[in-house]
Amino acid sequence: MISAVRLISARKRWTWSCGIVSPSGPVTSLAAVAAANTVTHGFGVTITNDTACYNFDARMRLARTLIGMVHLPPLPGSPRWDGSMERATVAAVTDATVLIEGGMDALLIENYGDVPFTPGRVEPSTVAAMAIILAAIRRAVPRVAVGVNVLKNDARAALAVACAAGAQFIRVNVHAGAVVADQGIVQSEAYHTLRDRRLLGADVKIFADVQGKHAAPVAAVELEQEARDLVHRGLADALVVSGKATGDATSIGDVKRVRSAVPMVPVLVGSGVTADSVAEFLSVAEGVIVGTFVKRDGSVRQPVDPERVRRLVAAARG
Repeated sequence: MISAVRLISARKRWTWSCGIVSPSGPVTSLAAVAAANTVTHGFGVTITNDTACYNFDARMRLARTLIGMVHLPPLPGSPRWDGSMERATVAAVTDATVLIEGGMDALLIENYGDVPFTPGRVEPSTVAAMAIILAAIRRAVPRVAVGVNVLKNDARAALAVACAAGAQFIRVNVHAGAVVADQGIVQSEAYHTLRDRRLLGADVKIFADVQGKHAAPVAAVELEQEARDLVHRGLADALVVSGKATGDATSIGDVKRVRSAVPMVPVLVGSGVTADSVAEFLSVAEGVIVGTFVKRDGSVRQPVDPERVRRLVAAARG
């Protein structure tokens, strides 16, 4: 089944576009992930899954875009790692499949289960595990835009994963300035991130948080000023406005303030979006990133619930 994704924006520098291909059945093992070696599209083109990850037209335009979160379970080396990459991969691929089959436009994966997070660079095992899981997701839903967030703030690792496994964007929690978080002081690595992207030759967009979740600026800075710094000095491609913590509602007023400060750049809502609020947010933002609401019982630690995904999509498209 193919569902065309129309992600249209008046912002000229945004030229991404993509389609969605839904897998034909539930994922129960890594063998099932790899079983389908070809994808036949409705317009008569057949692409093998091992090349579809990298060779499809990865351009994308943001407009009323629904991005579903894939919260990864604990990965190798983290305190709660259970020892099975297969279980971790199957859980992620299953959530990704349910999100796309339910009508979401794109995906964002992050190492949510790896608490406590480091304030700096993650371990090589984290980078390797996320690349393996992202590659499996790309095979399961090969023509869907996917992003990577490496918590708490390892944008360089996120770029590496994106380049190795074929993602179109990364999310960066602290791309300008410095914050106090539960990890201590976390500060921008924009200098290295942008140079890594240039050296890698990567067409990977940067979605930067404006005063992101679970943190507070070391020195007071107006929301509008940080938004401008992120775009003009940090060269961010899109901005994300969130609530105070995972699942907390985002202030519509904050979204409007950021939109007014940088009208030329796409703005996304990064937390607390529900079926009741999605239409209002999409009236002022180019897209939303949704995780908690689409989980079973609205609990971030549960698997994605197909019915809750359908409710969200219906509310957004209605």
